Amino acid sequence: MSNAAPVNESGQPELQDSANSESPAIPSRMRRMACFIYEGILLFGVVFIAGYLFDTMTQSRHALMHREARQAWLFIVLGLYFIWFWTHGGQTLAQKTWHIRVVDRSTGLPPGLLRASLRYVLCWPLALSGLGLVWSWFDRDRQFLQDRIAGTRLVAHVATHRSLV
Repeated sequence: MSNAAPVNESGQPELQDSANSESPAIPSRMRRMACFIYEGILLFGVVFIAGYLFDTMTQSRHALMHREARQAWLFIVLGLYFIWFWTHGGQTLAQKTWHIRVVDRSTGLPPGLLRASLRYVLCWPLALSGLGLVWSWFDRDRQFLQDRIAGTRLVAHVATHRSLV
């Protein structure tokens, strides 16, 4: 009897995906908070580059010049970052590191553009106020409020290679 894993068209071993199983594991709050902190570290670079581009394009001489336009620009850039990663695989860079995936609650697949956009917009007031975290203590699936409203959920995701031998 062989333990060989199924292979895809390119000859690579297929990955096991916990998001596609019957009841995916839910990441712990500590793991989600660690991911949140790591995401902040990574976003420092995104915001730095976006701010530099904004200052270059607008010829800003100090941070208070074009303040509202800068805030709108950063909101859009961060939105593009999160929405792109959530709709193309369900994971940002930090979520890949901490093995957390955002999936559509009904299908278990990465969320579509509308759900990812709604989740992003809801994350600002709910995650930054702490209300989303407080909600997770009372939610039956330990999900954040923004996930409950947007129709998404966070699941533990570990893509493991199975041995070919």
